[in-house]
Amino acid sequence: MELSIVSTLYRSAPFVREFHARARAAAQRLTPDYEIILVNDGSPDESLALALEAHRADPRTKVIDLSRNFGHHKAMMTGLRHARGRRVFLIDSDLEEEPELLGVFAEEMERSRADVVYGVQEARKGHLFERLSGRLFFAVFNLLSAVPLPPNLTTVRLMTRRYVDSLLQHEERETIVAGLWVITGFDQVPKAVRKGSRGDSSYGLRRKVVLLVDAVTSFSDRPLVFVFYLGTFIVAVSSIAASYLLVRRLFFGVLLAGWPSLIVSVWLLGGLTVFCVGLIGIYLSRIFIETKKRPYTIIRQVYDRTDREGP
Repeated sequence: MELSIVSTLYRSAPFVREFHARARAAAQRLTPDYEIILVNDGSPDESLALALEAHRADPRTKVIDLSRNFGHHKAMMTGLRHARGRRVFLIDSDLEEEPELLGVFAEEMERSRADVVYGVQEARKGHLFERLSGRLFFAVFNLLSAVPLPPNLTTVRLMTRRYVDSLLQHEERETIVAGLWVITGFDQVPKAVRKGSRGDSSYGLRRKVVLLVDAVTSFSDRPLVFVFYLGTFIVAVSSIAASYLLVRRLFFGVLLAGWPSLIVSVWLLGGLTVFCVGLIGIYLSRIFIETKKRPYTIIRQVYDRTDREGP
């Protein structure tokens, strides 16, 4: 198999037919030996029915139906695990990234001999808040993580077989796929792309905050190191302050007044304690989840060329 095209489906019904047609045409321009893998991530709309329609019409289209919604990143990893191509093209199905980028990325891979050609937005799409929150996400992640992410990277990427095989060696249950892309290594080349907009992003503020916390705690121990140094700093400052007050009391007879300042100090230290305990709790929860060794997705059924009739 020369080429695999992998994409996920979630509320993708308006785009499935056009995406499949354009992806199929882009693949045929490169090689007749290809497959298209569509992973239905528990989509509540007609995405699965439309994907099965494409499967019945095209023997090269495989549909993987997950038992429920597991999340975008885990669905992508599931699709990659089923890809057999010598090169694997990963792209979202919402057409914000053009399937025709396959040809552009293939030319760049041939020229650079890289293992990965990945898309980077020329300019962030969306309204002001979406652009600012996106920049903030990458800035905070790269500040706290030992694995810096290229700013404004996108899902679309063309990968070699050896890179995909190496990527699939990661078995985290809490999958932040962008970090895995980076730590897998190999030669990776960015390619500027223009990303369209299909309305409001599905990644709202709450989801971005959750994703940021998950990403940082999955790829960096710097917050834990920060907690240690924060505690050391508080102890040092407190010791200096206590020594100063003791000297004033013993040598100058100055009594300390100010219950409000005392209460503020108690609340400050209490808040820091709760924050630090909560941070440690997040890391412990990561360990707890990983030790269970649960599969990160469960497949209800796979529809491939040996099963053309569907359910």
